[in-house]
Amino acid sequence: MPIDRMDHFTILTTNTEETVAFYYDVLGLTPGPRPDFSFPGAWLYNGGKAILHVVEKAVIPEGGGVLDHIAFWGTDVPAYLAKLKARGVKYDLRRLPQSGHAAGVWQLFFFDPSGARVEIDFAATESAEPQD
Repeated sequence: MPIDRMDHFTILTTNTEETVAFYYDVLGLTPGPRPDFSFPGAWLYNGGKAILHVVEKAVIPEGGGVLDHIAFWGTDVPAYLAKLKARGVKYDLRRLPQSGHAAGVWQLFFFDPSGARVEIDFAATESAEPQD
């Protein structure tokens, strides 16, 4: 279930360890080298590139300060659905209309422990049905 086509994004959290564990468990991102900043946090990697920068704050700013959503491109819709179900993570699976830009692309939405909405897009040719 690889993730592709993203540079990086930064999210705020009040719990770096929980956030790192979530992204490792659900997306397979691994912690790696991070510059010696004066504030706590972590960098998570995919394919040798730091794509998620986590910054820990004592309090998240009011007004939803983490971000709106993070979008990835993935493969294997059924495997992600099974993983989220097994972990009790609520999700919303949508399919774009069959015409126009990105016709039929699957969009899977869920929230991380800090309240950031995560989106994983899948090719229109994929099936959301489990493979036997």
